Amino acid sequence: MKLRCLVIDDEPLAVELMEGYVRKTPFLELTGSCGSGTAAFAALREQPVDLLFCDIQMPGLNGMELSRMLPEETRVIFTTAFSRYAVEGFRVRALDYLLKPISYNDFLAAANKALAWFELKRRADRTPEEAPRKAEPERQSLFVKTEYRLQRIDLDRIRYIEGLKDYVKIHVEGEPHPILSLLSLKTLEEQLPSDRFIRVHRSYIVQPSKIRTIERNRIVFGSERIPISENCRQAFYDFLSRHSLFPGSLSDKE
Repeated sequence: MKLRCLVIDDEPLAVELMEGYVRKTPFLELTGSCGSGTAAFAALREQPVDLLFCDIQMPGLNGMELSRMLPEETRVIFTTAFSRYAVEGFRVRALDYLLKPISYNDFLAAANKALAWFELKRRADRTPEEAPRKAEPERQSLFVKTEYRLQRIDLDRIRYIEGLKDYVKIHVEGEPHPILSLLSLKTLEEQLPSDRFIRVHRSYIVQPSKIRTIERNRIVFGSERIPISENCRQAFYDFLSRHSLFPGSLSDKE
């Protein structure tokens, strides 16, 4: 699935940066850019798009005003230098809010969020006639930046994720080494479905369906032992109780 995008900003350097980000992201397609909300409104009447990367403070028609004039199928990710607009931005159903200066990692996290939203909407809008009779579960995935490239990772191959300050190590089945990405664990956690992944420690997120052994409040992945912190223990064992055939509560198990 590709999302058609329009960049809107009255600062030429900001437009150039966002255009570059869109072009290097595989699931985004740049349809153009505009230097004002008024120009963007006229352009959207001629060529509707799926997603706007839109500045808020612009002369004439600002980003907030423009967002209230958009059709339902067009969504917005706001880009601004002022954090005070965050609450108002979500009131107009913005998908995300990026604070300048914007790094590519933050941009990619917001773009992944938009892709997930549109995929969910597409499935919800599908009529019974369009849906296959025996639809197999769709493989969900996300893109992460690693070294000098973007890598797509199927979520069902992730065993666990380790946070290292500003980096994460994503341990993936079939990969000889973990995938290293300049991304915070919190940012990545927000992109993962909560019914499949759970944090077990301030530095670890696991996919419980991949767990085969738990020993003394440590999850065993081969030679690795993932600690289950006291703060996360109850929620983790409650999750296992809901998603397993084990009778009763697991919270007191060692």
